[in-house]
Amino acid sequence: MKIISVVGARPNFMKVAPIYRAFEQLKMKNEKLNNDPSTSPGMMDTTNYKPPAIEHLICHTGQHYDAKMSDVFFQQLGLPKPDFYLGVGGGSHAEQTAKIMMGFEKVLLDERPDLVIVVGDVNSTIACSLTAKKLHIKVAHVEAGLRSFDRDMPEEINRILTDTISDYLFVTEKSGLANLKHEGIEESKIFFVGNCMIDSLINFLPFTERSDILNQLNIKANNYVLVTMHRPSNVDDEKRLIGLTDLINSLSLKRCVVFPIHPRTRKNLEKFKLIEKLNNNIILTEPIAYIDFLTLIRNSELILTDSGGIQEESTYLGVQCITLRKSTERPSTVDEGTNQLVGEDFEIAKTAANEVLNGFRKEGKIPDLWDGKSAERIVDILVNN
Repeated sequence: MKIISVVGARPNFMKVAPIYRAFEQLKMKNEKLNNDPSTSPGMMDTTNYKPPAIEHLICHTGQHYDAKMSDVFFQQLGLPKPDFYLGVGGGSHAEQTAKIMMGFEKVLLDERPDLVIVVGDVNSTIACSLTAKKLHIKVAHVEAGLRSFDRDMPEEINRILTDTISDYLFVTEKSGLANLKHEGIEESKIFFVGNCMIDSLINFLPFTERSDILNQLNIKANNYVLVTMHRPSNVDDEKRLIGLTDLINSLSLKRCVVFPIHPRTRKNLEKFKLIEKLNNNIILTEPIAYIDFLTLIRNSELILTDSGGIQEESTYLGVQCITLRKSTERPSTVDEGTNQLVGEDFEIAKTAANEVLNGFRKEGKIPDLWDGKSAERIVDILVNN
């Protein structure tokens, strides 16, 4: 059984890392059984038992090609050097998707895997899913069923199309089950397994105790606001970017603001000459490596974001989060967690942020199956099927 997992952009790495570890654990277990079948308890006849041989490979499309957004994540997450690297780089959605499909097709023709695992909702997700299905190779989608119901978001299109053609749909939260059922997806394909992003968080949380990022930035725990913004709806339009700049400046009058700038956001801040208008109490950084960034999330008083993954991480950690979007594909973070969805009005966001900084805290809980064992469930399902 040969399986290829696909990564392309920063969020993918945190979701594939626990899957890689789960396959490695299974491999070690199988090797032990091959050497001594009697170690398998409860088997009727272990004499002739041979566990399945599984080859798990990783393909990096290169959708994120900046080392700070890619290479360092492989190193920190304990992922091996990718078996295949497509190096597609940037470009429009159409250019990037086409280049991924062309490169991945060559990999599939050479390797002939039994299954392709895709994660998330980036261009690599739909491009590799479509390429595999055209070659009659089964597809498993990790993080299936999430819906923002906003088809202006390219990620929403990627999610819907990938789920439509996938053979295994691994769901992170209960809203995903309802969405897939409503869309008529065959129930035998759907599996509620929990959240691989949280698997990585739980695994690496102890490492944050050794991170020196707070000292490096000269900030104190629970006394700063963490900001991440990268979606086109927030950073591509000059008027909206001015509004975002004003919002961040206003928050910096009450707390230090830490702002790791996505390459897209930095480009537009410089293009519209707004970067020099940010106050001195705003710490601008390059994209930050996973362990250090997890440390910043864990110790922040408030997070202002438009990221999907950070909504989940802050909910698990019980950190206050304000999401500047009209909708979220992760409603459990709002219904159960500490996330507030405030829309795209910066004044509403400012009011909500000031309430948090004045002591109002939204109470939350951890959603079902966010327990660090999601990847184990996924691998178990794939092997037993």
